Amino acid sequence: MSFNIARNGKKRVVIIGGGFGGLTLAHNLKHSNFQVVLIDRNNYNQFPPLIYQIATAGLNPSSIAFPFRKLFEDREDYYFRMTELRAVYAAENYIQTSIGKIDYDYLVLANGSTTNFYGNDQIKAVAAPMKTVSEAMALRNALLINFERSVTCATENERQELLNVVIVGGGPSGVEIAGALAEMKKYILPKDYPDMDTSKMNIFLVEGSGRLLAGMSEKASAKALSFLKKMNVSVKLNTLVKTYENNSVVMSDGTRIPTRNLIWVGGVTGNKIHGLGEECIGRGRRVIVDEYNKVKGSFNIYAIGDVALMNGGDSDYPNGHPQMAQPAIQQGALLAKNLKALEAECPLTPFKYKDLGSMATIGKNKAVADIGRFHFAGFFAWFLWMGVHLVSILGVRNKFFVFLDWVWNYFTYDRSNRMILKSAQSRAMRDMEQRMRDQHWGDIKPDERGK
Repeated sequence: MSFNIARNGKKRVVIIGGGFGGLTLAHNLKHSNFQVVLIDRNNYNQFPPLIYQIATAGLNPSSIAFPFRKLFEDREDYYFRMTELRAVYAAENYIQTSIGKIDYDYLVLANGSTTNFYGNDQIKAVAAPMKTVSEAMALRNALLINFERSVTCATENERQELLNVVIVGGGPSGVEIAGALAEMKKYILPKDYPDMDTSKMNIFLVEGSGRLLAGMSEKASAKALSFLKKMNVSVKLNTLVKTYENNSVVMSDGTRIPTRNLIWVGGVTGNKIHGLGEECIGRGRRVIVDEYNKVKGSFNIYAIGDVALMNGGDSDYPNGHPQMAQPAIQQGALLAKNLKALEAECPLTPFKYKDLGSMATIGKNKAVADIGRFHFAGFFAWFLWMGVHLVSILGVRNKFFVFLDWVWNYFTYDRSNRMILKSAQSRAMRDMEQRMRDQHWGDIKPDERGK
């Protein structure tokens, strides 16, 4: 099976992944003489900075998700296909997907990163990641189910396991979900569970380095630590998680914390891409690119965002740019400009990252922000954080409902999305998904199967 859309004399740009970088690229190619094809495993764009609020029942999933087809409905020669990338065949200029082959003139890898468990399969089997909307929904269900079980369980040991929460990773995601859970413990659980002794709920934040928010200033790190301690979050620095056994997390210092709520936000690694040679893959399984985001050794394959590792192109970032939204957005915008320049035989512009600052929120009126040489903490940083994220969400409807939820939460400390929703998938749907996964493995070379 092949992609059966006529090119109409236009060159085709295939974009893998509809995150910040992929969507920015697609948007900036509007009114160009390209046919744009976006593929993604989901049919919606998600807003990662607010995923932790899904996990803690602060927002509805639909508030931070936006359907791709809605974005493309008024554009000519823009196409979306919900599918998964299987392999890249650079010599033949096509990719293999779960729905067949798609040929391209330019291929852009913007498929981002996934949770990094650092080879610890035991932790991977039991920990809850929080990288996608679906993972956040699963985490929300798990937390709420364990809260329900804690008021009916038979023993005190089991109750403590159900109420303890261990968060691994002291970056923005770890700090933000720790703060959100601390507020839930203080304001929500006493109302929802009057027969629960909430003092037994303990929140632990474990970080392997010597400070939180390693990508931000030391002032921001210290202030975030101070906020969390005031919210009764137990922060363990210079500590690694070794294993999980007998319903307990085992630390590198020998400490054991009984818990059935292990949340892993301890780092990311690039999504695996079959068909690219090992010489193209660098640290963190990121794809090595030059200063124009072109993949090493290729002439028409590019990578942007989390999956791209620009070695030496941007002298201020010799180890690659931070895996955050702004580098992806800026790379997507510049690549669109450079692709147009290529077709017009004009000079290309090398990428230079402009750092617009970093922010993290810990709770109501509590946030930290680094903007250039300025450092903010408290209410102003929190207000700034809200404004930046509200503007960045796609869709007027989504902005409106997120704003309403935030206003409601601010004045009432209430979160109205505390339902345990389980998906009852039909057998026909499961069979169809399995057929989609297996359908085109016959087109993959023998050494690619099963990888």
